[in-house]
Amino acid sequence: MTVERARAGLRSGRRGITRRACSLGLAALVAACAVSAPAEEPWESRLTGDAVVLLGEVHDNAAVHRLRLAVLERALARGWRPAIAMEQFDRERQPAIDQARRERPLDVEHLIDAGTGGHRSGWEWALYAPVIALALRHDLPLVATDLSNADASRIVRGGDAAVFDAPARAAIGLDRPIPPAWLAAQEREVEEGHCHLLPPGLLPAMARAQLTRDAVIAAAVRAHESNGIVLLAGNGHVRRDIGVPRWLGPALAPRVLSVGFVEEGGDVVSEAVAYDAVVRVPPAAREDPCEGLRARPPMSPAASAP
Repeated sequence: MTVERARAGLRSGRRGITRRACSLGLAALVAACAVSAPAEEPWESRLTGDAVVLLGEVHDNAAVHRLRLAVLERALARGWRPAIAMEQFDRERQPAIDQARRERPLDVEHLIDAGTGGHRSGWEWALYAPVIALALRHDLPLVATDLSNADASRIVRGGDAAVFDAPARAAIGLDRPIPPAWLAAQEREVEEGHCHLLPPGLLPAMARAQLTRDAVIAAAVRAHESNGIVLLAGNGHVRRDIGVPRWLGPALAPRVLSVGFVEEGGDVVSEAVAYDAVVRVPPAAREDPCEGLRARPPMSPAASAP
């Protein structure tokens, strides 16, 4: 799970690298119910045809999930039939997901078990079940996109070549130079996402792992974009300035729509740069995630795990 999940209460929509479970408290459910029935947003008219739509999230905020589901339901009611790409499934699980659908085409729980290998820790799957059910009811492709934590850890320790050979790096786009400002921005995100507790020497390698994660997600999107696609991922991933859109390439750029679903109190200026549109929701109730990070032993390059 990304640190966006771990520290959304400090600054909504931030993204980091560690995975840990986020509990959804009663107060969060109350906040979700308190959101009024969602009205259609002007940008929703772009959800049609071969659009490439990136819908962000604060992972543990139930109101975000409810509003985003309503957006997709409206688009499907108008006849749109995109693929649904999800950060929550590692790319290696795609064959298992496809097999689960053949076995039990409408069984959401069976698919989640297959897509996670039976290990559901790290995500609040009750929040994702409705959108998976929507995809199954409409027989939409479900695309696993994410770089596994095991691969990300290898990249932190040994670079992209520890996971991808030269042809794979070229196909994904990892052989392209990363502008210093882009890498520096990712380092700031990683540092802030880990509550400024990381050794400075780890930041470049962990930022590079985040860049690789975005590149891998973008490659999965490109492979399924011909009839339109929706990416469901953390707000950090869908950011135009540093996230997946930068890896999609100029050919797809006119078709890309990035929407941040952010908690109230965020940085309005940076959001205007990061997204084409922003949907605001009340903050979810959560404990201070930095307390848990402070209690952990100091991280080292050998032990780091995105």
